[in-house]
Amino acid sequence: MVFNDSTSSSNSRELRLREGIVAPRKRLPPHQRRFRVGTTSFMLAMHVAAVFALLPRFWSWQGILIFAFLYWTTVLGVTLGLHRLVAHRSFTAPIWVERVLVIMGSLACQSGPIEWVALHRHHHKFSDQPNDHHDAGRGFWWSHSEWMLHDIPALQHTDRLALDLLSDPFFRWLDHWFLLLQIPIGLGLYWYGEMTQINGGGVGLVLWAIPLRLVVVYHVTWLVNSATHTFGYRNFDCPDLSRNCWWVACLSFGEGWHNNHHAYPQSARHGLRWFEFDITWQHIKLLKRLGLARQIRTAKYIE
Repeated sequence: MVFNDSTSSSNSRELRLREGIVAPRKRLPPHQRRFRVGTTSFMLAMHVAAVFALLPRFWSWQGILIFAFLYWTTVLGVTLGLHRLVAHRSFTAPIWVERVLVIMGSLACQSGPIEWVALHRHHHKFSDQPNDHHDAGRGFWWSHSEWMLHDIPALQHTDRLALDLLSDPFFRWLDHWFLLLQIPIGLGLYWYGEMTQINGGGVGLVLWAIPLRLVVVYHVTWLVNSATHTFGYRNFDCPDLSRNCWWVACLSFGEGWHNNHHAYPQSARHGLRWFEFDITWQHIKLLKRLGLARQIRTAKYIE
């Protein structure tokens, strides 16, 4: 399926949206200015542990290779699984492929898959408007990460925005217990590190595989919310601040072609021009050749 390059929004609606983007933001209500203790504490702990992972005593080639493999696994799970397959249904895949990709994406510890999908769909519905939970109109750091440290009113609409996932026991279980996925990874790597007596031992491998990986993946994902609404160029005149940012695209496996994505959210291909390399799209083409991806929706950019 191929989308054309015409916009579907009416001029009056687009004008109202643009006015909302540039309008000064009101101060958050008192209850939303309070920090969420659990989320804030978890993020602080992961960042501190990630710094410790970079100490010379924990460096090893095994740790670097494990980090690289798990980075690929996690980012691809987010971009290919949670984002393009589940949130936007840009293509279809066998149920076992979908569930493997969703588990891979849940390794990112960016909440459970139901909450992730619901919040992403909410963002597209209200992109850069005052009720967008990571509204870029509130500044770079708010859209980057600060938004998640406070109350998120958009979560009140999870039932409506992710109704298709709530009916599946697999998604409901994973949404509640996604943090447990880190346990077998940590135990397995600790055992391997101690058994082989590499530099840093099991603790070093665990630090590189879990907190360091999570922190890097967090910031790469958050850059799609912040940097690609601040830096770059626009192929399409979308009624938001979305932009295409090449270096975010490199780090996030193609998600940095964000203006293209906001113009055509259901397109499985985000890099639409010849130089917009999209690693996730290459994986989708591989799945297609293997017969594991069908009904692929794509958009075309007309020069």
